[in-house]
Amino acid sequence: MATVVLFHHVQGLTPGVTGFADTLRAAGHTVHTPDLFAGRTFESIEAGMAFVEQTGFDEISGRGVKAAENLPADAVYAGFSLGVIPAQRLAQTRPGARGALLFHSCVPTSMFGAWPDGVPAQIHAMDADPFFVDEGDIEAARALIEEAENAQLFLYPGSAHLFADASLPSYDAAAAQLLTQRVLEFLAAAG
Repeated sequence: MATVVLFHHVQGLTPGVTGFADTLRAAGHTVHTPDLFAGRTFESIEAGMAFVEQTGFDEISGRGVKAAENLPADAVYAGFSLGVIPAQRLAQTRPGARGALLFHSCVPTSMFGAWPDGVPAQIHAMDADPFFVDEGDIEAARALIEEAENAQLFLYPGSAHLFADASLPSYDAAAAQLLTQRVLEFLAAAG
C-alpha cells in the first residue's frame, strides 16, 4: 500500500478533499492531508485566490514542503489545483518520491528542474476547464508526458475545475468516479 501526501485546493481542506482521502484510506493507503490554510476554507475560488495572493504563492508552496518534512520520503505526492504546486515540487525534488497525482492543474517542470527518472505521474482535468486549458496547464501537462517515462494525461468531458471535490457545486460524479478508479490503480502499482 502507498503513502500519499494530498494537498488541498484554493478553497481549503474541504469535506470533499478529506472525503477523497478517506476513499484512498478505505483502499488501504496511508493518506496525509496537510492543511496549508490553518483551518480556513473559502466559499469560492475567487475568495480563496484572494487569500493566497495576500499570503503569497511561495509561502503556500513552502508550507506544503514543510508539512512533508516529517513524512516518509517514499510517498506519492498529490494535489488538487493549487495543491499541485507543492505536490509537483516534492515529486520533482524530494528523493524517493513514488509518484505524482496532479488534479485540475499542472505547472511547467522547469519550475522545479527536470522530471526525475522513474517517477510516474497522472494528470487529471476536464477538457474545457478554463483554468486548465486557457492558463497553460494543458501545455505543461503535455510537456510533462513527453518528458517523463511513465506519465499519463486524462481529460474528461466538461468545463468544471474542481470536479473531483464532492462538497462543491462543480462536482461531477461520473468523472470523479473514473478519476478515483484510475488513481486507485496508480496507487496499487506505486505501493
